[in-house]
Amino acid sequence: MTPNHVTLGDLGWSSDFLRQLDEDELVRFTPARVSGVHRDRVSILSEKGTAQIALPGALSAGDIAVGDWVLMDPETERLERLLDRKSRIFRRAAGDPSREQLIVANVDAVFITTSCTEEFNEARLERYLALAHAGGIPPVFVLTKIDHADDPDSFLDRLRAIGPAVPAVALNAKAPGAAEALRPWCGPGQTVAFLGMSGVGKSTLASALTGLDLETGAVREDDMRGRHTTTAREMHAISGGGWLIDTPGMRELRLTDMAEGIDETFSEIAELASDCRFADCTHGPEPDCAVQAAIGEGRIDAARLERWKKLRAEDALHTASQAELRRRAKATGRLHKSAKKAKDARRGR
Repeated sequence: MTPNHVTLGDLGWSSDFLRQLDEDELVRFTPARVSGVHRDRVSILSEKGTAQIALPGALSAGDIAVGDWVLMDPETERLERLLDRKSRIFRRAAGDPSREQLIVANVDAVFITTSCTEEFNEARLERYLALAHAGGIPPVFVLTKIDHADDPDSFLDRLRAIGPAVPAVALNAKAPGAAEALRPWCGPGQTVAFLGMSGVGKSTLASALTGLDLETGAVREDDMRGRHTTTAREMHAISGGGWLIDTPGMRELRLTDMAEGIDETFSEIAELASDCRFADCTHGPEPDCAVQAAIGEGRIDAARLERWKKLRAEDALHTASQAELRRRAKATGRLHKSAKKAKDARRGR
């Protein structure tokens, strides 16, 4: 299968998207999947092949993500409408708490990739988990560079401690057949994506899955990190069916509007919190704190509680900032309207 010979089902089309179209749209427009986002246009895949179409004035590159479904007018080659997403990964845009930065859309599984090296970091992995849960995407842990560790199982144990219900796969990304361990989440109509820091083997695994020569670069001996990594999001066909959205390594993951995703990531703490004596318990010195009791009994890691508190506080701050900016924008808009009415009234005298 090549991108020029696919069906809508091959591309991931489902009833979630079909039910969004009315009868007129079914006749007039062509559904297409966004495979790349550029400054003023997008690359798309459809049953008719590949194309690049301009973004309408109502949409900017920040409003659309790789993996999105759109409706295209085949006669004018115009993008007519962006369909609602069934899942997405997003974060707060750098320097702008009012704006959501889309990473990928309509993904069926996300491979959260880390390695058996000093790069392994529980706090960062919990952030990735929160992103996946908040966006409605099932996560899968992928542990690479097992050939660099004397005891890879200890890293798997650390993964299970932060995501006991999350499937975990351990492999050497450069070993023959390594990508086969990821096949259960791939297949016709399925879309997967990688999340993780640069240099953990994402591009190597992406190359093995797609058969493409995606740039990975040499590895420095001092810290075993790849020098060259993916710098843009693109959607590639997987050998044997399905699609992969390769993403650049992300050093900063600013969370906003993700309280539910965070609580799902720390589900054992969130569930215990409901048993505390006080509804506003900070899980510190208050009496009858169910979370502190669990820590005392060794059922909860105290460090994990602190990371949960930190993420909740960060999310609350950014979400409040976002709401305040929206409130200010509405107030400014009302002020401008009021000023315009007063000006028009003076002119009418």
